[in-house]
Amino acid sequence: MNFSFLPTYLPYFNYGAIITIVVSALVVFFGTILGVALAFAQRSKFRPLVWLANFYVWVFRGTPMVVQIMISFAMISINAPTFQLGVLGVDLSRLIPGIIILSMNSGAYVSETVRAGINAVPQGQIEAAYSLGIRPHNTMRYVIMPQAVKNILPALGNEFVTIIKDSSLLSTIGVMELWNGASTVATSTYIPLEPLLFAAFYYLIMTTVLTLALKAFENKMGQGEKS
Repeated sequence: MNFSFLPTYLPYFNYGAIITIVVSALVVFFGTILGVALAFAQRSKFRPLVWLANFYVWVFRGTPMVVQIMISFAMISINAPTFQLGVLGVDLSRLIPGIIILSMNSGAYVSETVRAGINAVPQGQIEAAYSLGIRPHNTMRYVIMPQAVKNILPALGNEFVTIIKDSSLLSTIGVMELWNGASTVATSTYIPLEPLLFAAFYYLIMTTVLTLALKAFENKMGQGEKS
């Protein structure tokens, strides 16, 4: 195994990992907002809105993410500057469309998570709230959502882990994240395997740390419910 490139090219991995984490955090943030909106749209009594939300989820869950990324990059033309992050040049005209389409994809999956979390709240509690004269929107706000959030948060954490891995697909449109940085190192050094293995190790470290943090958070929530 030849890792002689590391002393010189380690910044490509470090700054690529920073971009990957920032992109993933933004995607989860915007995807969660979109997912919540879609979940409520699917529960709406306005049938055309329900149909549109279901159609959106059907399309984004039923097509490959790499196809969505390529189509969005072809459709979304943005004149944005390139800024330097360490040794990497980050082209916003490529990064912004990538974040948009990953957020749209994430929103489709988060909507199903939110809908499942809401449906997991016992129907008896909803009926009890109605019998006490609590209006439907207040029931959703004060009775359903506080309980649904406990079911939703762990799944959102898992979505974060998934997005960290799936963000590597942005390399197909030239976004300089971790995987593209590793590919650049492999091309520059003529070492085809080891830079990619090192990038995979980086992904493994990031997802493992996040998974352990999520498990600690879930355990803390479980202890709070027992107490």
